[in-house]
Amino acid sequence: MRSNARVVIIGGGMMGAGLLYHLAEEGWTDSMLIEKGELTSGSTWHAAGQCPSVAGSYNLAKIHNYGVDLYPKLEGITGQYVSWHGCGGIRLAYTDEEVDWFRHVNGTRDLIGFDVEVIGPNEIKNLVPYLDVTDVKAGAYTKNDGHIDPAGGCNALAAGARQMGAEIVRHTRVTDVKALPSGEWEVVTENGNVVCEHVVNAAGCYARKVAQWVGADVPITNMLHQYFVTEPIKEFLETDKEMPVIRDPSASAYYRQEQKSGLIGIYETAPEWAEEAWASEGGAPQWESENELFDGSFDKSMTHLEQVLARVPIWAESGIKRIVHGAIPHTPDANPLLGPTAGLKNFWMCNGASIGIAQGAGAGKYLAQWMVHGAADINMAEFDPRRFGDWTTEDYVREKSFEDYNRMYACPLPGEELDTGRPKRTTPLYGKLKSKGCVYTAAFGWERPKWFSPDGREEHYAYRRNNVFDVVAEECRAVRERVGILDLSSFAKFEVSGNDAETFLNRITANRMPKRDGGIVLTHILNDQGRIENEFTVTRLAENHFYLLSGAACELRDFDFLNQRQLAGEQVEVRNVTDDYGVLVLAGPKSRDTLSGLTESSLDNDDFKWLNARTIDIAGISLRALRINYVGELGWELHVPMDRLADVYDAVWAAGETHGIADYGVYAVNSLRMEKAYKGFAVELTNEITMIEADMERFVNFNKDDFTGKAALLTRQSEELEMKLVYCEVDADDTDVRGGECVYDQGRAIGISTSGGYGHATQKSLAFAYVEPAFADAGSTFDIEILGVLRKATVLAEPVWDAGNERMRG
Repeated sequence: MRSNARVVIIGGGMMGAGLLYHLAEEGWTDSMLIEKGELTSGSTWHAAGQCPSVAGSYNLAKIHNYGVDLYPKLEGITGQYVSWHGCGGIRLAYTDEEVDWFRHVNGTRDLIGFDVEVIGPNEIKNLVPYLDVTDVKAGAYTKNDGHIDPAGGCNALAAGARQMGAEIVRHTRVTDVKALPSGEWEVVTENGNVVCEHVVNAAGCYARKVAQWVGADVPITNMLHQYFVTEPIKEFLETDKEMPVIRDPSASAYYRQEQKSGLIGIYETAPEWAEEAWASEGGAPQWESENELFDGSFDKSMTHLEQVLARVPIWAESGIKRIVHGAIPHTPDANPLLGPTAGLKNFWMCNGASIGIAQGAGAGKYLAQWMVHGAADINMAEFDPRRFGDWTTEDYVREKSFEDYNRMYACPLPGEELDTGRPKRTTPLYGKLKSKGCVYTAAFGWERPKWFSPDGREEHYAYRRNNVFDVVAEECRAVRERVGILDLSSFAKFEVSGNDAETFLNRITANRMPKRDGGIVLTHILNDQGRIENEFTVTRLAENHFYLLSGAACELRDFDFLNQRQLAGEQVEVRNVTDDYGVLVLAGPKSRDTLSGLTESSLDNDDFKWLNARTIDIAGISLRALRINYVGELGWELHVPMDRLADVYDAVWAAGETHGIADYGVYAVNSLRMEKAYKGFAVELTNEITMIEADMERFVNFNKDDFTGKAALLTRQSEELEMKLVYCEVDADDTDVRGGECVYDQGRAIGISTSGGYGHATQKSLAFAYVEPAFADAGSTFDIEILGVLRKATVLAEPVWDAGNERMRG
């Protein structure tokens, strides 16, 4: 074992091997993987090996599809046995909502590259004659996926990495990881130490232990999952054709053929039957553990087994010859942890995958791109470990991970959020607004108003317009016609100060910092490729003192950016003041009338212009007022000391009652921002593209001295673009664009939608999409596939609401 490497990966399961393979493929052949036992000896070896194409999000489906594409070729590439079974798969649907989800997924097929078809019960029966399709409405039939031998796949990735020059060290336990003064890491093992630039925690069920060595943690719970293997099945013995993998939400199970036997995997839906592995030992295995299995349990899975056997009667008389009961890590939101660790430079996560066999290759590919090039070719925000903060307590992680396990086969419905583990971060207004009918959504732990129920109704979650459509329309009408108020305290908030603060911010972001006190600008951090890393609203409070706002989920990411991009010797101080200030967004044509009676400060245009900030008193409380908002109306963001937030809300509400003030939530915000053609960070603006494709050049100051990404943007301006962002009106019916839908011209895929919604004030269905440049001019038309129907879309030249920004300037 050598004593130096560029990268050390801790853990030799599917995730670690997948990353090592792709780091070597990217040219980082001086990478090393260290495994305490044999490769695969954690969760990988006992996995069932399913590789589905259908996934809960567009980017996760990209990860899955890459594995489905690579695994059939891997044996030929490496010479290592893989045992790929390309039998296809069918996920069953029992409800209209599940069928709509299939149609939504089907609409991404030409973008992602997988072969999927929504088929009816008779077609399912033709493919699997012995499957009872009673009550089944449809199936999502993916023809090219299947399953793989987990050990074979992992060893093939490892073999390929070795062949490209990477090193694998087995039977060597890592005992510690230390940060060195040089900025490097020292990985301490039983057989010597390795100094490296990057460390990757791919330790699977041990990931929490490894993270704790460096003062971090990993939000996972190791759950027990079991599958049953039957005695040989007569019908399987009589044919060489393998049945597709069936995924059955009614039984919360997957089942397939395993050689000539049946294999049935269960995710128990009753919370009392879900089990944490090693619960009596703190939820993590002992270091000596290797290839560990647990006693099987018919009791906890019996109800589900009976449902499966009713669906596949030919298995009913067969005995069970083997139960495989092992530990699998789950995260609170079901997504793996891929990316940097908060507060630590070059300490990466590659763990938390509950279906790691399917995800190992794709996770490794895109994380390797991020590590090597500074950005991946897919949007990695939903996998970034920094989406979880200190608010993810032990109890929260455990409760949400149990929920994830119990709901493994639940249909992902737009807007649906459960109360498990909530609330975690609230403002002083939480109880007051809840008593007024507020329905909350969670954003980085914060409880944020989503919509207000005027009559106690609950939302019927669906892919089509539902029973809150008209309620949201009323909230939008209040903002457009009168005045609305929103608690948006979830913003991440930072103060940047010091002698070099202005120079620093000008160097790391694309726009120029405001020159006068109170000035506000929108600016972006880019990487060396010119791709978009974050978005800040920056207010200059005083010379070399700035107030920065960004999205709630970006709090830890942006704190890292602001700290890790400082140069040696720069005098810059960064403070995270997120919890110090609450934010009330007051917007609408009556907002000035509402505020004027509460302050002695002049709010007239001459004294308080748009895109300016001032410190004012409201009802005797000093606060920062920013004349800016995301809904396109006259209004102010009121940044209030958190402990006085309720007092300011009460005063504003009382003053606004004569003007028809109303509460509103982020459902309304999406409708209002779509009418103003305001782009969204992490949907329109992502690590996949630059400011050029995103039509954001007006927020780039090319005249200032060099800033990160400037050279790449100048080069990009002279290159032929593959995609450009457009804003369009959609000929929709009872559903609107959500993002991820394919864009077509005469049957040919030409782009992808990123977000959309219904503009209640203008009564238009609106969307953003990236399309080929030939279709980017105003008036161009194309089709967007929404739930299986092609809908005509027309590119718009300007926002459908107040294109000249007269209302905001008013």
